[in-house]
Amino acid sequence: MPLGKCLLNGILERIGEKISLIKQRAEGGEYLERSLRIAHHRAGIQAIFSLLLERGRLKNIKEITAVGHRVVHGGEVFQQPCIIDRKKLLKIKEYSILAPLHNPPQVSVIEACLDYLKGIPQIAVFDTAFHTTMPRKAFLYGLPYQLYTRFKIRKYGFHGISHQYVAEETGKILARPLRDLKIITCHLGNGCSITAIKGGRSIDTSMGFTPLEGVMMGTRPGDFDPAIILFLLDKGYSRESIDYLLNKKSGLLGLSGISNDMRDIMKGIKKNHLRAKIARDVFIYRIQKYISGYVGILGGLDALVFTGGIGENQPDIRRRICRGLNFLLKTTGAQVLVIPTDEEALIARQAYLLLKKDEDKSK
Repeated sequence: MPLGKCLLNGILERIGEKISLIKQRAEGGEYLERSLRIAHHRAGIQAIFSLLLERGRLKNIKEITAVGHRVVHGGEVFQQPCIIDRKKLLKIKEYSILAPLHNPPQVSVIEACLDYLKGIPQIAVFDTAFHTTMPRKAFLYGLPYQLYTRFKIRKYGFHGISHQYVAEETGKILARPLRDLKIITCHLGNGCSITAIKGGRSIDTSMGFTPLEGVMMGTRPGDFDPAIILFLLDKGYSRESIDYLLNKKSGLLGLSGISNDMRDIMKGIKKNHLRAKIARDVFIYRIQKYISGYVGILGGLDALVFTGGIGENQPDIRRRICRGLNFLLKTTGAQVLVIPTDEEALIARQAYLLLKKDEDKSK
């Protein structure tokens, strides 16, 4: 059961809209894009595998060894990748309240795969798992301790698959073992998070109990005074409207009034749009604050790594972030790297290693 190279990658977009898109790119550059109507995730799974069979990528579904799934929230229970059964799936469902945008659709996909690909191992790899190495002083909030013991209210962190992947790639690029490195990874896209990594282990990260905490993002505010929620409730806002405001209407979109997409923000700045410039400057400032703090808790820095849609593709944003950190970067001698993330590759590798471990045990 060797782990080979990527033969095909693809994406299914706009599920539930009038027109959905399946895009596939094969090794060698062959590209396919097909428009169709996909009402829900279960139908999406059937469409994807039907297309693989139709195009001859698979002769039979049984050729699939395993399916790896990215699951955003695994709480304190799931600290390693695992083979999913119905009992574990119920537990993953419980965390939907903490990741309402991510866990529910992933549960639907896993359920569809369990039904459609009977007998083929379904493996969950958790975004929160990489951050389970954080010490208590990093993951506990200054709330009554009973809220942690009773409800598990604590910092969990997210984007762990991406942070782990680029950290491992950093070690390869610097030709140094991860155990000797102090790294800050910046996953910057529509969702953003910063992680302090020491000796290959996450020791702190910006996202918290949910993906709302941390630096400002595309539509999420990042850190803000929680009393604002109470204030808005007193002003007549409903719980639902506040939830929508925080998850869908804040961040770059909320400040700029233009878009949650940094490309649109940058175009707005070129047209002298004041609020676009404000949004960009707040975004950069919040990131600089986190990086500066993490250099302190790491006790130095070997590499500052940028990844994600903004991190990889917006050189002006990277330059501005680094310009404000010039003293720290010069003092520590840290290298600044841009590493495209590949969460799928890490999920495949972890799924392979888990199955190999089980296979070795059974010998």
